[in-house]
Amino acid sequence: MSAQQPGTLRRIGLRAFRALPAAPSHAIIRLAAPTFSMGAVALIEYQGRVLSLRQTHRTGWSLPGGLVDRGELPEDAVVREVQEETGLRVTSGDVFASVVDPGVRHIDMIYRIECATEPLVQVASEARAAAWFAVHELPDPDTPTRRIIAAVEAAHTVPRPGEVLSP
Repeated sequence: MSAQQPGTLRRIGLRAFRALPAAPSHAIIRLAAPTFSMGAVALIEYQGRVLSLRQTHRTGWSLPGGLVDRGELPEDAVVREVQEETGLRVTSGDVFASVVDPGVRHIDMIYRIECATEPLVQVASEARAAAWFAVHELPDPDTPTRRIIAAVEAAHTVPRPGEVLSP
């Protein structure tokens, strides 16, 4: 086989793939590509503190949120999860930060929600306690929450732009 054949075969394969209708091409991608789970997390802030929860299925304190259901948008999931766990009705706003954990193939979309007055939190669902902490003083956060906190702290810094590299 010549050195050009793999490149030629790849181009032919890509052209054939491009000609497929959307449904079959998406099915092929889902079979061939790794899948990720997605979470939607709320950073609910009041006077410099964030709402934190003790949850039955987690160790330490965590932030309100949960998994995005199939077919659900993350901004809808965070609204649903916050209401289920805290009784609070919120709007999501825009994504504030995101965390990608390739080790467990999980992505968290983080939404920042600001409170003008301290809301009345009524823990429910899997939440069993709520408290307000400065984000860097959150006691005993679990591993996913530590990753989220690092992303939140990074979002407060000046972004590092990418650059064009010379060939």
